[in-house]
Amino acid sequence: MAKTFAWSYSKAKNYLTCAKRYYEVDIAKNFADSTEQLLWGNEVHKALADACTGKTPLPASMKDYQIWVDRYAGTDLPGQLLVEQQYAITRDFRPTQWFAGNVWFRSVCDLLRIDGPVARSVDWKTGKPIHDSRQLMLSAQCVFAHHPQVKRIYTEFVWLKENDLAAVTPEVFNRDTIVREWPPVLEIAKEMEHAAATMNYPPKPGKLCARYCPVLSCTFHGKRHS
Repeated sequence: MAKTFAWSYSKAKNYLTCAKRYYEVDIAKNFADSTEQLLWGNEVHKALADACTGKTPLPASMKDYQIWVDRYAGTDLPGQLLVEQQYAITRDFRPTQWFAGNVWFRSVCDLLRIDGPVARSVDWKTGKPIHDSRQLMLSAQCVFAHHPQVKRIYTEFVWLKENDLAAVTPEVFNRDTIVREWPPVLEIAKEMEHAAATMNYPPKPGKLCARYCPVLSCTFHGKRHS
């Protein structure tokens, strides 16, 4: 029996970068060890999660990030605080479990605060600022599905390298208008699902091939491409 198609923003991003890379990394798991940047990103996310929930303070190497913990996870702030919250939805945008048979899309909220009909969703970013509102929209859709009382979500990318309270790119989404954001995203999901059905994942040579691609089996690996 064929595996049910399910996707996430990171998978879609990888697919658009290079279909072969997406297949080898996200599906076949045939790639070299994680990069230093990815390992650091995982460490930062875990440390911030532990600090925001009060489990453990930030390590000395990340003490500059305390401004964000104070800003979003302060005990005097209103509403319910959720950290590293996993959400999954079905094709018709209904809530479901992470590993349910009807799951279609998955998203993780790094930090979410819900105060009645209003929520704030924060996504920590350890790389250079590259704004893509589709990721914030997809996260917002999952929150709407799982928390029916929420009518408006203030979403934010927090660019940790900038170490500045102004290093934020925000987007606001409303429950009654978010459907307008979906048509171009659905086209990407449709293309990914077709690739999965046909097992057609052609390589897309680009700037990442020379130094940043972990797929050693690709004929373009280690080569320079414009």
